[in-house]
Amino acid sequence: MKKIVVLFSGAGSNLAWLAEHLPLHGIGIAAAVTNNPDAGGIAVARSFGIPVEVLDHRMFETREAYDAELAAVVASHRPDVTVLAGFMRVLTPVFTDRIRAINLHPSLLPRHKGLDAIGRSWEDDHPEGGVSVHWVTGELDGGAIILQCVVPKAGLDRRSYEQRIRRLEKRVLLEGVLAALDRE
Repeated sequence: MKKIVVLFSGAGSNLAWLAEHLPLHGIGIAAAVTNNPDAGGIAVARSFGIPVEVLDHRMFETREAYDAELAAVVASHRPDVTVLAGFMRVLTPVFTDRIRAINLHPSLLPRHKGLDAIGRSWEDDHPEGGVSVHWVTGELDGGAIILQCVVPKAGLDRRSYEQRIRRLEKRVLLEGVLAALDRE
């Protein structure tokens, strides 16, 4: 059975989606790791019986020290791939050079890297936005694209556009995990 490790920082809705759907494809979640001791996803992981580890980034003197410990924790679970699903940390090469990971991002990369991608996508001149799953590298949101899905803006207001992006993220994340594991 193939297995993944999921990194998250917030509510864990993408973690829950993966926990519900990956077993249908013969894929397990070996562990979930968060940098946020108050993350709602901790309870989500526990509700699915997924081992969860809290690695608070504020307890480390440097970003590189945190990333070295995070890489060691992830590697200890021996995942086939690591999935960043709402993990709100920019990772350094200390992590990215050691761990094979994919990331979910709410824009059509390479447009709108980083934070507030949905807002910046809504406000740009392109007639569509979307969602990307990409390989994680030392460049923020700069790795090779695994999968993208488009959301046309026509007929939508800002709120409905964001809702459509958020709903699409879950399906695209699942498809991205399957594609990443298929390409091993």
